[in-house]
Amino acid sequence: MTKMLASVTGPEEAEIVADGGADIVDLKDPTTGALGAATVDTIRRTVSGLGGRVPVSAVCGDLPMEPGTIAGKATEMAATGVDYVKIGFFPSRNVAACAAALAPLSRQTKLVAVLFSDLDPDFGLLPVFAANGFHAVMVDTADKSNGRLLDHLPPERIPAFVDAARAAGLKVGLSGSLEAPDIPRLLPLRPDFLGFRGALCGDAGRAAAIDPEAVKTIRSLIPEERLAATAPGVDYRLLARGYSPDAVNPSLGTDRIFVRDFVLPVQIGAYSFEHGHTQKVRFDVSADVLRMTSNPEDMRHVFSYDVIMDGIRTIVARGHVQLSEALAEQVASHVLEDPRVVSVRVRVEKLELGPGGVGVEIERKRAKENSSAQHRGKAALHETAVVRGRKGVSS
Repeated sequence: MTKMLASVTGPEEAEIVADGGADIVDLKDPTTGALGAATVDTIRRTVSGLGGRVPVSAVCGDLPMEPGTIAGKATEMAATGVDYVKIGFFPSRNVAACAAALAPLSRQTKLVAVLFSDLDPDFGLLPVFAANGFHAVMVDTADKSNGRLLDHLPPERIPAFVDAARAAGLKVGLSGSLEAPDIPRLLPLRPDFLGFRGALCGDAGRAAAIDPEAVKTIRSLIPEERLAATAPGVDYRLLARGYSPDAVNPSLGTDRIFVRDFVLPVQIGAYSFEHGHTQKVRFDVSADVLRMTSNPEDMRHVFSYDVIMDGIRTIVARGHVQLSEALAEQVASHVLEDPRVVSVRVRVEKLELGPGGVGVEIERKRAKENSSAQHRGKAALHETAVVRGRKGVSS
């Protein structure tokens, strides 16, 4: 399950986010940098006020990459009684030495290494963090005025980071000016936690006070762990995609969500001359999605077309695909993972093999007789396919 981490400035904001359902309360001073540190007194008062109701983390500040400085500050933060200590690792030849200096502390406190998506993060450091006892690694942004996480680390690159971290035995966090529309895009990647600050302050910016209504909105988009624990038969994979089986009202019918004329360079083709380079491929995808409400107001009530585009980018990034049919099937399967989708039509069209386009168009439907399995994400698929283009190999 993905947890919600909420960054706060002190005891008052900590109470707001705790009451709003945050899974982790994170102490920082947003006016002094991406990882600006709150004072020791503020952290102690916050830990005391929460009384163990919610785990607490604290950042060490934007520190120089000097082993002694890093270890000293992290030890000071750990002494406040927090559950997690977050340490920023900026590009430096001393990163490995700094991580090694923290190894003794990792036996007493859970340490979280923070890398920065806008500073060319070195994911080759993940085994170094693991070898020195770190509990987790997260990616944030260093310069909050220079874009969000997904501007620097697009969704198709995140699965490789998550897989590498998990392979090293590390928990995974994603942060960096995340907003409500980012949540349905990131939940399918199954991070262990998503971190927020600015999105919890309404429209006033990350240095403003926490807005309880903004906290409520963000919390409602991330399925809570206690829901999974108390709801029998709930598929954890569906919860990880931000879906609650009770949220859909079939009597409201469906909406058609579409992505048209989405062109990407793709490594595709069965012929030898098609290997070793990319060619332009156009994707057209439309999905019939069960409506959740007759009056959609925010991201809780819709199926995001960004999920479709992110899925296509992620599939393409995996490498060479022999057949257009195989590519279309993978896209259709990705879209149908969300049980709100009752049918999907995918068209994959190669644009560089002649004066016209060639490719395949498929339609996949969720079987009506398997309606109970829709809520468990195990619906059978009714398959039809139409090949479009010239005769012969469509791929």
